[in-house]
Amino acid sequence: MTLYNKVSLVMLTVVMATILSETSAQEKRSLQEEVENATKALTEAMLKPTAQVLNKLASDKLSYGHSSGTIETKEQFVNTLVSGASVFEEIQISEQTVDLQDNTAIVRHTLHAKTNDPGKGPASIRLGIMLTWVKSNGSWQLLARQAFKL
Repeated sequence: MTLYNKVSLVMLTVVMATILSETSAQEKRSLQEEVENATKALTEAMLKPTAQVLNKLASDKLSYGHSSGTIETKEQFVNTLVSGASVFEEIQISEQTVDLQDNTAIVRHTLHAKTNDPGKGPASIRLGIMLTWVKSNGSWQLLARQAFKL
């Protein structure tokens, strides 16, 4: 192999590695945006709950943990919101991070909310939240959620 061919091969390798790296970064950003959109959709569904939307966002194997220690199944989670047993009047998310691993994403954020649950009255809450999303059949579904008091 001539020196010219060796240099050409090295240059081609560098160019291909750069292209693949940029493509991978773009794909990761695209997946991150999908997860952020799913998280936003969940927040909106908690403010205006419908069984159809909540059932689409939640995995059948959902484990939904509250800061009180209560753990709900998908059915309990959906019913709690749709029945009005838990009422969110306002939700703001801050300090959100998204970590991706294959078809799984972990989202962490701080939730600031105004609630007005029947029998409890208006309240302001501030919680740390960890969400685990899984991509199944082309869409992200909430597999697990854990809240903790800050």
